[in-house]
Amino acid sequence: MSVETIERARLAVDAGQTGIKARMTIDGVPVSERLFPGVRTHQPLIPQLVAVAAAVRDGSGAPLEAMSFGVSGLTSAEADAAALLAAVPGTRPRRVLLAHDSITSYLGALGDRTGAVVASGTGAVTLAVGSGRMARVDGWGNIMGDAGSAYWIGREALEAVMRAHDGRGPATALTEVVRARWPRLEDAYIDLQSDPDRVSVVASFAADVHTYASSDATAARIAQRAAGELANSVISALEQVSDPADEREEPVAAIGGVFRSELILSSFERVLTHGRARARLVPSAGDGLDGAARLAELPQGHALQGGVSIAVDGA
Repeated sequence: MSVETIERARLAVDAGQTGIKARMTIDGVPVSERLFPGVRTHQPLIPQLVAVAAAVRDGSGAPLEAMSFGVSGLTSAEADAAALLAAVPGTRPRRVLLAHDSITSYLGALGDRTGAVVASGTGAVTLAVGSGRMARVDGWGNIMGDAGSAYWIGREALEAVMRAHDGRGPATALTEVVRARWPRLEDAYIDLQSDPDRVSVVASFAADVHTYASSDATAARIAQRAAGELANSVISALEQVSDPADEREEPVAAIGGVFRSELILSSFERVLTHGRARARLVPSAGDGLDGAARLAELPQGHALQGGVSIAVDGA
């Protein structure tokens, strides 16, 4: 396809901490999709995003109509689409759109309709959208929040194991899982604190909680508490955006690796519908990369636009 026949080329990027996905489309048809290492939160963000964009564009020859980015942990200081546009080398796209990944996850899962999306992977964040406003709940990182996330579950597992080790808590099958990594349990906290990958290490124990939840009371309690935390986040978010006079059902999508646990998913749905009668769990229509692509098509005046930084070349 020659450059002259291209009507609309777009680049969408879903930038997470465990990986960055990028997709190039021409006239709405995907022509390439690539995976890169995750965002390094201790390094400047914009050069990382520019490097991904440059790598995907190499050799395509396609002038871009838009670049749209959903970024995990995006801060208000980093949400500067104009700075990102200015940093793009060579021929610049006509538009750059930059948003927190809670927004792109929402668009991927529910599109532009009202409702709520809770995403729980290594971290956890909930976004609810009403007719006129949106509300974000949690997503405050592993030190201050992310309740119900894989990290949260893993940390609960580690604490339960050490409580059992001290005689402060009941015995749990999770002890042998942790001992397989740290044969001397007393040394585990030192090794963990000095590990640059400690967040992902802690989060990795969530899988073991899921495995043992059907046979170990401690693991089951952790899983059920995680489900409760995630459901309460959704309920809180919906309460902030809903119209009390509106009696329509509220679609809720639950995405991310934590919800692969049948116990967590079923417990989440039970707590959700008990606390919010109009809420209904629905399947996700797509992922964060799909949502990043939809960012460029968000209607004017939509409630989500307040969370999107937009820059237009030449404006």
